[in-house]
Amino acid sequence: MTTSAATSIPLTLIGGPTTLIEYAGLRIVTDPTFDLPSSYGPDVTGYEALTLVKTMPPAVTPDELGEVHVVLASHDHWDNLDAAGRKFAAEVPHVFTTDVVAKIVPGAEPLTEWESRTVRTPNGGIVSFTAVPAHHGPDGIWQAIGPVIGFIVEAPGEKTIYISGDNSDVDVVREIARRFPKIEVALLFVGGPSFEALGPQYITFSDETATEAAAVLAGATIVPVHADSWEHFSQTTASMKKLADERGIGDRVIALAPGETAMV
Repeated sequence: MTTSAATSIPLTLIGGPTTLIEYAGLRIVTDPTFDLPSSYGPDVTGYEALTLVKTMPPAVTPDELGEVHVVLASHDHWDNLDAAGRKFAAEVPHVFTTDVVAKIVPGAEPLTEWESRTVRTPNGGIVSFTAVPAHHGPDGIWQAIGPVIGFIVEAPGEKTIYISGDNSDVDVVREIARRFPKIEVALLFVGGPSFEALGPQYITFSDETATEAAAVLAGATIVPVHADSWEHFSQTTASMKKLADERGIGDRVIALAPGETAMV
């Protein structure tokens, strides 16, 4: 793993894509999903013949989380931003997201690709948030299922974090790594999800493509998320780490279960 003089970052997997990142004095939550196990049919998802089934409750509830300063919402799909997640986000001071989610969550601020915003920390520091591209599925699918972004999180003297969002394209990671060559921690949204209505292709990273992305992010600590609590995930954080082990880069991968915290 990367050796850095910067402070280690506590990172807690809450479930699915939802993660608490404690960074430079800020408490940041990615893609809030806090509903209890539920089924979301076409009347909710907006997609004919597509039902999402949540199988597990969050490992941490909003009340248990305490104060949160920033939400990073990659897009509006219900397995990334459910009903309780939308309510939660509306009460957080800073929400950075797509233009679609900004119309759903009061006070949310839309970012376009490569656009940045800053947030002042309680101790007077500055953290920068930059929206980066994400292709939610192969060509022809990601253009049709709505805008998705990932994020780069940076602060002076701190590790640079990449949050992939629902991206499936390793070439996108190559471009991000070219623009941000000092990425030291990467949250990759994995799980190998697919839907019969969309064809057999994975619409976020599979174990294979996540391992390819990890190789691109040479030296970065990789934390796979977005691989539990939903019926449409076909792979796990453990299976991604196993493949990374086989490829000789597993020492950089931390596979968490919901509720677990790692220092990265």
